[in-house]
Amino acid sequence: MEEKRIDPLQIIGFFLLFLVLMWMMYNQAEQMEQNPQATESEQTTEQPQSQPVASVIPVITDNTPLTYTNLSNEVLRLSVRSKGGVIDEAELLTETNYLDEQVFLVQNQNTDFNLRFSAEGQQYNTRDLNFTPISENNRLTMRAVVGSGYLDFVYTLPNDGYRLSFDVQANGFSTDSDAELFWSQDGFRQALSADYENRYAQLAYQYEDDKVGTLSAMGDDGDRDKDISWIAYRHHFFSMILIPEKSFKNADFVSESLIDEDDSDASEFLKRFETQTNLDVRNGQLSAGFDWYIGPTDYNILKQYDENISESISFGWGIIGWINRYVFFPLFGFLSGFLPFGIAIIIMTVIVRLVLSPVTYKSYLSQAKMKVLRPEITELNEKYKKDAGRKQQETMKLYSKAGVNPMAGCVPSLLQLPVFLGLFYFFPVAFSLRGKSFLWAEDLSSYDAVLDLPFNIPFYGDHISLFPLLASVAIFFYSKMTMGQQMQSPQPGMPNMKIMIYLMPVMMLFFFNNYASGLSLYYFVSNLITIFIMLVIKNYIIDEQRIHLQIQENKKKPKKQSRFQRKMEEMMEQAEQQRRSGRRR
Repeated sequence: MEEKRIDPLQIIGFFLLFLVLMWMMYNQAEQMEQNPQATESEQTTEQPQSQPVASVIPVITDNTPLTYTNLSNEVLRLSVRSKGGVIDEAELLTETNYLDEQVFLVQNQNTDFNLRFSAEGQQYNTRDLNFTPISENNRLTMRAVVGSGYLDFVYTLPNDGYRLSFDVQANGFSTDSDAELFWSQDGFRQALSADYENRYAQLAYQYEDDKVGTLSAMGDDGDRDKDISWIAYRHHFFSMILIPEKSFKNADFVSESLIDEDDSDASEFLKRFETQTNLDVRNGQLSAGFDWYIGPTDYNILKQYDENISESISFGWGIIGWINRYVFFPLFGFLSGFLPFGIAIIIMTVIVRLVLSPVTYKSYLSQAKMKVLRPEITELNEKYKKDAGRKQQETMKLYSKAGVNPMAGCVPSLLQLPVFLGLFYFFPVAFSLRGKSFLWAEDLSSYDAVLDLPFNIPFYGDHISLFPLLASVAIFFYSKMTMGQQMQSPQPGMPNMKIMIYLMPVMMLFFFNNYASGLSLYYFVSNLITIFIMLVIKNYIIDEQRIHLQIQENKKKPKKQSRFQRKMEEMMEQAEQQRRSGRRR
């Protein structure tokens, strides 16, 4: 029996796919749940009603009373602390975490916001100042005495939405130089898998002509840029975004991982983000305007704003990002508008596979042609097994006469690659999947564990997710169909075909065991549909006998070689002549 071996081009293809998957595992990121109450208008011109409530809390060590003032609307509650005049708590009223607790983006002093400036010969840090709250409808003014005047932090929260305005106003005193702004935040863990969530926790910002920069999502990182128009602290499905009225001239950014490497799921925080910049002071007057976005990293909400803050979400680079913005998000949004989310994923999978079915046909047709040529290739391999150069030359001549392009099967695969990568980015950032269940999966944005293991397997985890397991089984059968169909000429030193058939399912298991179950559901259904389409093509569309007859007819026809083919043949003949000349010497 002939031993099936994979050809070099296929090895290269699998290796490149492996590199792409590894790269994506260490780069990515974003996401949110569609909520009719969470839909925000871009700018609210009217002054809506709100319910600010002030309450006095315990006495601090310097005997200055510490108070907290609440501002809230239908989706967001803020608690502003008198010490420092900053947000002490930011609670998302309609969101809960994996423990079914309310989602807090700011709590227990995980966030620091400080202005450092000089006035009347004295240095001030706003974090050390005591502010007095002044409430008026939906407007809260925090006022602190500075020299002969006072400094106001003014918060204005609309009656709906996650975006509020924040103004800094100096009155009755002059500053001696520009003010330094420092903002840091330790992002809380909100999801079942801290490692998976941490892959999409990332500091992003917009600079110079609407370019978007990001710090690495893996490990520690830092950067410096200029003309900054917004800064986003994105902790996967939730973000805190600072939008200055006037762009920062320069800013320094730092990202530091806080995950416990020994026990990641015991981690309370994901990453620490830090920003340091300056506020321009003109004629000694300190005045600045900002907006805060404190809420879900939901594309459907963020895209409503003119500042382009939806680009804080990692859609993928180039054509991949384009496919996500203009194809997958609108398509899935439409389907999930009237279907259960799991069913919407299945229907979207069917649509994608049907659209790509002509590509699948082209790929299978190329495989069928190679299969028909297999006996002749085997004969050439045996005839020239001691002369590798001549064997390659005669093989290329056979391909040319038969009208078969051995690279034709690679092109359809390359055309499908942007779709594959686009979906790899889409599911982790689809906030609408968060908390949505389907069959045994309790949350389509997280893994669907059906069995917890008493130990941890490196790179795999301490549980077994069922959708990746089913997808791996489907990939196994799909690999057997496609690889068995392709031309497999024996190549010394190349691995056995069976290795690749088993390698792909194992890669699927390890890559996706901790990924969003919605993504694994897609790949499971996608492979089932692809297997069905290929069976239809094989049994009802492609006739191998007709292909064989066509190839024989092609051999009889005179072939006009292209310039490239002639050049390649000449190069191969020259190489063969040089090799033979070397032997004679």
